[in-house]
Amino acid sequence: MFGLADVNSFYASCEALFRPDLRGQAVVVLSNNDGCVIARSARSKMLGIKMGVPWFQIKNADFPERVHVFSSNYGLYHSLSQRVMSALEEMTPKVEQYSIDEMFLELTGINGCEDFEHFGRRLRQHVLATTGLTIGVGMGPTKTLAKSAQWASKEWKQFRGVLALTPDNLKRTATLLSRQPVEEIWGVGRRIGKKLNTMGIRTALELARTHPAFIRKNFSVVLERTVRELNGESCIPLEELPPAKQQIVCSRSFGERITAKSAMQQALCQYATRAAEKLRGERQFCQHISVFIRTSPHAAGEVFYGNSAGEKLTLPTQDTRDIIAVAMRALDHIWLEGRRYMKAGVMLDDFTPHGVSQLNLFDEDRPRPKSAQLMKVMDGINQSGLGNIWFAGQGVATDWQMKREMLSPAWTTRWSDIPVARVL
Repeated sequence: MFGLADVNSFYASCEALFRPDLRGQAVVVLSNNDGCVIARSARSKMLGIKMGVPWFQIKNADFPERVHVFSSNYGLYHSLSQRVMSALEEMTPKVEQYSIDEMFLELTGINGCEDFEHFGRRLRQHVLATTGLTIGVGMGPTKTLAKSAQWASKEWKQFRGVLALTPDNLKRTATLLSRQPVEEIWGVGRRIGKKLNTMGIRTALELARTHPAFIRKNFSVVLERTVRELNGESCIPLEELPPAKQQIVCSRSFGERITAKSAMQQALCQYATRAAEKLRGERQFCQHISVFIRTSPHAAGEVFYGNSAGEKLTLPTQDTRDIIAVAMRALDHIWLEGRRYMKAGVMLDDFTPHGVSQLNLFDEDRPRPKSAQLMKVMDGINQSGLGNIWFAGQGVATDWQMKREMLSPAWTTRWSDIPVARVL
């Protein structure tokens, strides 16, 4: 048996966690640069606020009650995500984190001690007591059925946030699948869902009863696997160790358009630094580094320009200095004056688990002395919370930084922002 634990309205719940006055209120969270809605509380959904709607379209809308709006606070969400995952691991050691707010659980054998749904409610209570956040729990003999059960646990209040689809109750599974739209199935989505609808397949149950060979012929082996999973055949195992990344990308849209090359150099220097930190976190070395820059394709009266350039290294590296140097050289090849750039990024790929390479007799490249030690010291200082050091190329006053005008405090990661409780 698999379980799937998912935090309800995660980003919005994180914003309300340290604000008791927001409990039950309409809360929305915006994307980078306060662009569009990416998270909503239950009350916001009742007001008709849609996911993905641009903020400027609803900013001055006349809602019947106040809508509390927040910029994305990724540091807070990451911190609370780690707490939720730790709480889940305390009760189910064999787990796979699927996203920032979802984790698959291995529950085989739990029913030898207690009912699956009783365990799910204990799990839900443990996370609430530990983190203050509410989760929904779905369970099933496959990952796909666990995902469907979790979806149903949120759709219908009578399940109280916990639902188990067990092999000995096939009628319940069939009833749920008959009410689940096919596009809501894990791994299907709108595009494939529309094509299935044209074939007369509108519910999860109808997809489950379609012959797997027909699905494989008309779609893919991936959707065939989904059909088998809906019928209780486990095809997707639990991955306790996440697969190694094949690429690292660090990119942002700018709060203000960049027109000066010096400002673009500062931005790419920051992105290169962050990408290098992620690379070291993966314990990998990269041999290919590239950058891209682009203007807005929607700007009136402006010709769109986007380009990229990269460089393959002779010697694999995870040293921030090497990555910044390549990024600056690549920028020189693609920079055009007189453009208003809206986005840029740094990409690392061609990974290897070690920094050793077979050099030619006449190669001049050599590893930087004590590179690993220096990077370890830098990461240690920056991750300690006691201070921060950076490369001069990143700049100090950066008007192009991402807009976050409604950013909440760093409740869990900054000493000065820790909430203070007073007894009256």
